[in-house]
Amino acid sequence: MQVCLNGARGADHGAAVPLSPGALATAAAEAVAVGALDVHVHPKTPCGEDTVAPRAVAATLEAVRAAVGVTVGVTTGAWAEPDPAARVAQVREWEVLPDHASVNWHEPGAEELARALLERGIGVEAGIWSGTDGAARFAASPLGPRVLRVLAEVTDPDPATAAATARHLLAAIGTAHGRPVLLHGEEGGTWPVLTLATRLNLARRIGIEDTLHLPDGRRARSNAELVAAALRLGP
Repeated sequence: MQVCLNGARGADHGAAVPLSPGALATAAAEAVAVGALDVHVHPKTPCGEDTVAPRAVAATLEAVRAAVGVTVGVTTGAWAEPDPAARVAQVREWEVLPDHASVNWHEPGAEELARALLERGIGVEAGIWSGTDGAARFAASPLGPRVLRVLAEVTDPDPATAAATARHLLAAIGTAHGRPVLLHGEEGGTWPVLTLATRLNLARRIGIEDTLHLPDGRRARSNAELVAAALRLGP
């Protein structure tokens, strides 16, 4: 079970969203204590915006690693640095390296970014989003066999249709170069997709990045509360 601590959310989403390195470290420790085995985090600027800047990445990784003994990964989403060349340049300047980083295959410059990460010994989570051409691009990628896993992201927020969308996405991904698949949803689709991933015995994730709510609709107080609820669905 991977915990996704904050995502692109900011302070306007409530006090449960960890933003600073210290808050992320505390949230990670709490989530790991209840069963999370991997951490995915979005380093932030002082203003709370996602960033891939070396200093912010280093501060976040150092704080989280001081609090937990599991693998830790970061985002490289285009919103954190819209210019593909600048994004690759910043990755090459990282002095503290994550265990893995997610690369959204439908975004411009994904191949170059993934190659830069692999050259630095960083595992790549190939982000394949529903509603994009990411699956087709990944199927044709020579880097496919080298990624750590496929991060199958169901962007359908409707709880009534998200599971069906997930099945279509998994079919589009196919054998995924033989790489393991982590399946997850977002917002209203989070829990139906997580339930499907559990039934299919796929890797899963949960956290405030994906949803602010527990299965019964109550507002989650922490990432740890979401992880505990997810693990009750099954191993």
